Amino acid sequence: MPAGYADIGDCNLYYEIEGKGEVLVLIHAGFVDSRMWDGQWNVFTQHYRVLRFDMRGFGKSDPATGPVSRRKDLYRLLQELGIEHAHILGCSMGGETAIDFTLEHPEIVRSLIVVSGTPGGFEMRGDPPSQLLEMLQAFEQGDLKRVSELQVFLWVDGTFRQSEQVDPHVRQRAAEMNRIPVENGTWAIADANPLNPLNPLAAGRLGEISVPALVMAGSLDNPEILRAADLLANEIKGAKKVVISDTAHVPNMEKPAEFNQIVLDFLSFL
Repeated sequence: MPAGYADIGDCNLYYEIEGKGEVLVLIHAGFVDSRMWDGQWNVFTQHYRVLRFDMRGFGKSDPATGPVSRRKDLYRLLQELGIEHAHILGCSMGGETAIDFTLEHPEIVRSLIVVSGTPGGFEMRGDPPSQLLEMLQAFEQGDLKRVSELQVFLWVDGTFRQSEQVDPHVRQRAAEMNRIPVENGTWAIADANPLNPLNPLAAGRLGEISVPALVMAGSLDNPEILRAADLLANEIKGAKKVVISDTAHVPNMEKPAEFNQIVLDFLSFL
């Protein structure tokens, strides 16, 4: 089936799969859903059998009812679809999931691509962005519209731009996707205290990753995300790092053609 729902035991995950060849799995960021890969879909499916899915609590998948282990959900999905090996590409929270999954299931992963991601256990330095504190306050007050606005400002606009400097179509698409997890309360229910975190945490185990790895980030993202990219590139043996200029947390949505070429070039040499 090119699209459908996979029963992974305690919930149904919506997925789409298309193309031929080796499997490439796309894992979305924690404020949008699998539609964030629209700009990659038609290109990547010409070269790979591409799987994208909505994580629990996002998009068309079932809402989360308690803490979630994202890497275990991914493993169950691959089992349900009969996928034994795959290239894994994840953005932001999806990147953290991809790292954890690679450490736990190295026998499955052919290569690892992390976009705007931090490994589990990575400690942010400095004061958090003021918008983050405002977002948490808005969530406590039940002002979900403001929560969504601030999430788009934090992750799409980034630290160094005003909203009017960003492609309005990208902001609109992100806002549409973001409303679903905000209304579902996904972060507070599923990810604030994740189920069965990798032990020990990934930040101290990056040297165990032996598959080819690509680390990507946007130059206008939070400086701590760029510091995490440096850590990943330095600690994962042989990892390649690429920073895409004039983009923030979702460079694939802002510069899809450049992003697609970087990924395809990396995979073509494996």
